[in-house]
Amino acid sequence: MTNFNNVIRMIVRFESDRSLALEKVLDEVLTRFDAQTGTLHLLDRSRNVLKLEASLGLPPQIREITKEIPIGKGIAGECAKTGEPVTMCNLQTDDSGVAKPAARQTGVGGSLCVPLKQGDTVVGTLGIGTKHEHEFSPRETRDLQHVAEVLAQELVPEPTPSPSGDAAPA
Repeated sequence: MTNFNNVIRMIVRFESDRSLALEKVLDEVLTRFDAQTGTLHLLDRSRNVLKLEASLGLPPQIREITKEIPIGKGIAGECAKTGEPVTMCNLQTDDSGVAKPAARQTGVGGSLCVPLKQGDTVVGTLGIGTKHEHEFSPRETRDLQHVAEVLAQELVPEPTPSPSGDAAPA
């Protein structure tokens, strides 16, 4: 996984167009995990919402719905709220209440969303989905979390300490 994480790191660092870089990252992730849909959201702390930075494989109406996700709402929102991975073997038949009804329009079966974290602080989410039923293994979950760690380091600047020693607001 280290080599793969280095590929992700290099794409983010050396692609001058951020949007293109994030699409390339998602494409690499989807290929690696044999998934057909992917989303990358970053936290807008001032509004307490996740903002869609990149997506692949989503129908246009779902892309529109997922542009901003309140913390605690839907799969990505729940992941950001708890700071823990959220996974479903088959989103089409899930009745946990976590996935919103519109999520079924994606056609996704298995889904996995992991938090992007800096220390214990959630700064975003990375989600993938398969077109078929799929239970993500602990290893797959851990591997996607490693990718999310790289993205958190590369995409979100850590707060800089102020002269008083407190972190300055980002």
